Amino acid sequence: MIHLSWRDRETVKKIKCVHTDAKKFLVNNALTAGEIYDVKNETEEFYYIIDNTGKVGGFYKEYFQDA
Repeated sequence: MIHLSWRDRETVKKIKCVHTDAKKFLVNNALTAGEIYDVKNETEEFYYIIDNTGKVGGFYKEYFQDA
């Protein structure tokens, strides 16, 4: 149940959102293009960040680049 403590964990790295043009999902409510976010956890396909809603969310890596 590691996901319960992600918000309090140290930041792994910082990433910059480059676009919010999603094909299947609505991400422009949770992400802002040009904004820098703290990565709390990372998998092969997703970054887990604290998004604009203030909660930890998982997003595809295609929306980001290293800051």
